[in-house]
This record gives sequence, C-alpha cells and structure tokens, in this order.
Amino acid sequence: MADPHERNGEDERKTGSTDDADLSARLKSLDARISQASAHRAESEPRARPTSNSSAIGQAFRLSAEFVAGVAAGGILGWIVDYLLGSSPWGLIVCLILGFCAGMLNLMRAAGVVKPARYDDKR
Repeated sequence: MADPHERNGEDERKTGSTDDADLSARLKSLDARISQASAHRAESEPRARPTSNSSAIGQAFRLSAEFVAGVAAGGILGWIVDYLLGSSPWGLIVCLILGFCAGMLNLMRAAGVVKPARYDDKR
C-alpha cells in the first residue's frame, strides 16, 4: 500500500521546504508591492475630509436649525399678515411656502452647496 506522505516516490518534507521558501519569497514580494501601491495612492489622492473644525453632530444641528428657522419665520410672518389684513389662510400659506424656500436656501448656503449671499467674484 502507498504511503500518503510520499508523492511520486519523493518525501513531501523535502519539497515542502523549497515550497515554503518559494511561498515566503512570493509573500515578501507581494507585501513590497502592496506597500508601494498604497504609498503611491496616498500621494496621488487628495484628502476627502473637510477642513471644518465642527463635529458632525454640530453640523447637523446647525443645518436643521437653519431650515426650521426659515419655516418658523415664514409661519409667524404669515400669521401676522393674516391677522392684520384679515386674509386668512392665504397669508399663512404663502408665507409658509416662502419660509420653506428661504430655509432651503439657507440650508444649502450653510452646507456650502450654494455661494454665500455676499459672494465677491473679484476675489
């Protein structure tokens, strides 16, 4: 009966040492290529993180406050217009829509998607 540790008449331990050396050399070569590629990638790609010092939760609160303030101001202004002119509910509806638009604009300005209100093109 054939010995399971022999392969074509050779002892596996003899070929195992050469296979280990070959595998070790290939792993070292792969490690060197990976470290070289990661260093090249780090140099070529710009940093994706924003340079802002505020935390993410602070930014979220600021953006939500910008939006809610616009809608609330529109609602209050619409209620005052309805009270003074007696045009209920049209002043409230129109001013709420305008407040929503103003809140969205302020939100986009605070997020940096749209230019600020006093943007100077000469700079």
